[in-house]
Amino acid sequence: MWRSDSTGGAERFEFLQTLVTEFQDTDSGEAKEQVLANLANFAYDPKNMEYLRELQVTDLFLDMLTEENENFVEFGMGGLCNLSMEPQCRDIILRSSGISLVTKCLSSPREETVLSAITTLMNLTTPQSRSDVTAPAILQCMLRFSLPESPPRLRSLAAVFLQDCCSQEQVARAQQQMQGQQTAVGIPLPKDS
Repeated sequence: MWRSDSTGGAERFEFLQTLVTEFQDTDSGEAKEQVLANLANFAYDPKNMEYLRELQVTDLFLDMLTEENENFVEFGMGGLCNLSMEPQCRDIILRSSGISLVTKCLSSPREETVLSAITTLMNLTTPQSRSDVTAPAILQCMLRFSLPESPPRLRSLAAVFLQDCCSQEQVARAQQQMQGQQTAVGIPLPKDS
């Protein structure tokens, strides 16, 4: 069994490969959830990035975003959130229509999924992707999430997104577009967890 304090690259790669193979081979939804949760956690460690890229785990996480199983979506989104901090993984996500897939997770009923989606969008922001990440519908969603009735963590993270990823002009324009609308894009607020 691989230990987290192990520094052997070959052992690390083999262990991650075993997890990916287990995910692909098992028919058990519960086992798949456990493997996804483990892979998402391993995606947090920079030592694993090269191996996870080689094993195409980014694509696996992206595929999970369209699943009906909310646990698959949550763990896939969490894994992408962790991977999106690394420039090469970020580029893979961007090339794979990741902004669109991640944006759809903003409507998840699960707060953790939404928080991971917002953080991932922030991590995906580059000079080339900024206009997609700060599209009017996303800004209106962030404005809605930043309202007092939103759960506190969601409200805070949405405010950081608006401050760090958007110009004041973009925010003002989105606020004007929302005038008279009761909700932004009809996206319900996630449940406070």
